[in-house]
Amino acid sequence: MYPARKAMASLSNSLQLKHGLTSWCPGSSSLTRRLPSSSIRFRSFVVAASSFSNDNREFVIVGGGNAAGYAARTFVEHGMADGKLCIVSKEAYAPYERPALTKGYLFPLDKKPARLPGFHTCVGSGGERQTPEWYKEKGIEMIYEDPVTGIDTEKQTLTTNSGKLLKYGSLIIATGCTASRFPDKIGGNFPGVHYIRDVADADSLISSLEKAQKVVIVGGGYIGMEVAAAAVAWKLDTSIIFPENQLLQRLFTPSLAQRYEELYKEYGVKFLKGASIKNLEAGPDGRVAAVKLGDGSTVEADMVVIGIGAKPAVSPFEVVGLNNTVGGIQVDGLFRTSVPGIFAVGDVAAFPLKMYDRVARVEHVDHARRSAQHCVKSLLSAQTHTYDYLPYFYSRVFEYEGSPRKVWWQFFGDNVGETVEIGNFDPKIATFWIDSGKLKGVLLESGNAEEFKLLPELARNQPSIDKAKLEKASSVEEALEIAKASLQIV
Repeated sequence: MYPARKAMASLSNSLQLKHGLTSWCPGSSSLTRRLPSSSIRFRSFVVAASSFSNDNREFVIVGGGNAAGYAARTFVEHGMADGKLCIVSKEAYAPYERPALTKGYLFPLDKKPARLPGFHTCVGSGGERQTPEWYKEKGIEMIYEDPVTGIDTEKQTLTTNSGKLLKYGSLIIATGCTASRFPDKIGGNFPGVHYIRDVADADSLISSLEKAQKVVIVGGGYIGMEVAAAAVAWKLDTSIIFPENQLLQRLFTPSLAQRYEELYKEYGVKFLKGASIKNLEAGPDGRVAAVKLGDGSTVEADMVVIGIGAKPAVSPFEVVGLNNTVGGIQVDGLFRTSVPGIFAVGDVAAFPLKMYDRVARVEHVDHARRSAQHCVKSLLSAQTHTYDYLPYFYSRVFEYEGSPRKVWWQFFGDNVGETVEIGNFDPKIATFWIDSGKLKGVLLESGNAEEFKLLPELARNQPSIDKAKLEKASSVEEALEIAKASLQIV
């Protein structure tokens, strides 16, 4: 049996990233107590008859996204997958690299769009492509299109939508997020209104892009920027509407956001900033035809893409214990929930962000991969060190064939304190966040491989840096050299 668990620590003193929102690290709290980091033993069980649909598998993963795929690979690496692991997914596909859906998947058909099986996990990190055949070969049971609807933690059983009863010894919740939607009463479900979270969503979106002339994108974050870049490739009349005063407010500085906005305008994208939406309007055929703004004006549209964030998919696992500050399921540094034998990873997990001493919930592919691997290694081995994640975010847009300029930026660390911006965005620009004389975070646009490799080293070490000297740098390259030299100072 599992060792007794202490209750999860109470959470207090909310600390946030400067531009924190739910879809990144929306809010956070310091841990007032730490859970023990003792190794975990498997819980065994005996069943008299094979009454369970999964034939009594020892390990069950709920969710079919990136985290599930990387967890599966880790089980295989430890020789604990064959005949022991079952994955339950609401999707019709084996786990895949979800970021592709708002990037290469949306390219026009003549610009070599991404398609499955090309981006199944774990190709996003240079690993083997885990197709459905891969799971069969490894002896992993896959249950597709049958989401879990109920859990009995005492009996260690799950119930699926089709009525299957699944038994687990250890359970990993990797359900990710669902897209935030407009209410039906304001047109959120009109034909031609799109949300994007899975392949089916992306396929529907592509179908509309093929026929549309005017597309309106609601939201100025990752989804808005990436979908707008794809719409440009389709040569569509493209507008982005959002209530904030700038793009990606949770991360970009106002000046950096302005640089990107100017680039998008060069591609013909129009912006309506600081705008509220009253409702969507349908045409005679029932399809969306316009977006009505709070000031009474309307913007015509053949299709609308809603990218206003996401919500952690916690149902039906609320009983396991939620974090009401950042959302999601509360876990410790080994991704254990308050219920013995149950773990949560990826977007849905509220975990201790060790290096910043706060609890966070991170919606990003890098965290999905790393958290899944750390969790399974802790479950299957004597690994007891807590997860020590360095926040990392990136975007890649305008990468399709024939694009005059491909855009790729990376950010590592924490966006707190004062900022120093170096470069003219032609094509490089770098932003440094400095707090109390320490370099806390850095964002680089259009860097080379060596420069991008430097960023996590800077963010993790948080070296003391001469802000005045950094401000005098005449180029991004010089600024990065100054930052690199600061790592040598004791």
